[in-house]
Amino acid sequence: MEATNKTALYDMTILVPVYNEEDNIAALEQALSAYIATAPVKVCVLFVNDGSRDSSLEKIKDVCARRDHFFYISYTENHGLSTAMKAGFDTVLSPLTGYIDGDLQTNPEDFNLLLPYTDHFELVAGIRAGRKDSLGKRLQSKIANRFRRAMTGDTATDTGCPLKIIHSDVAKKIPFFDGMHRFLAALVSLEGGKMKELPVRHYPRTRGVSKYHLSNRLVKPFQDCFAFRWMRSRYIRYNIDEGNLSSSDKATK
Repeated sequence: MEATNKTALYDMTILVPVYNEEDNIAALEQALSAYIATAPVKVCVLFVNDGSRDSSLEKIKDVCARRDHFFYISYTENHGLSTAMKAGFDTVLSPLTGYIDGDLQTNPEDFNLLLPYTDHFELVAGIRAGRKDSLGKRLQSKIANRFRRAMTGDTATDTGCPLKIIHSDVAKKIPFFDGMHRFLAALVSLEGGKMKELPVRHYPRTRGVSKYHLSNRLVKPFQDCFAFRWMRSRYIRYNIDEGNLSSSDKATK
């Protein structure tokens, strides 16, 4: 059977959501190309253009035209990170899906720190060691993480770390709505999955403008915690134990 898309030919697809990151596309191309050339598994890149209003899409198309192993999907309106992640998860057909932000505050080489644990954990996530964000950003994240853990019961230390690997089949099952990218560990646990966290390198943003501020780093996560608790209390999960749909069964008239 012919593959639906080319990501099925790879072991891992690195998902890169992009919104107005025109100044970072060249650096992304260089860093991701270097990683692909030395990665211990067969890797491709999937850019998800989240309605960029600058020249990001044109630059992404240029990269994909001249580089093997680079692909993209795009939509016109900006919907936010959760939608971009879901669009990527729905598209990817490789067994593993990596995730990295378009601002390159993490290093794709650090996927190699996470990969050895993917045989035993459905989600392997980074923890930003020596985080290079401002004191205000770190404080807001710390408060939001503590509140989230108290509300959801998950043990994730740094849900905002933009370096993760998830089993693609699990990623396709978890429910997603706006803001749910903050609860990836908790969502994976709803599917019976396990999570591992490891320290990864973190760098200051050198190009472009951060898309996060007090409202979407602190206020909105508080609101989303209540949405998650509501969803969790009504979450449907089941396993089919038997049936007669196997192709080996004899057809009946």
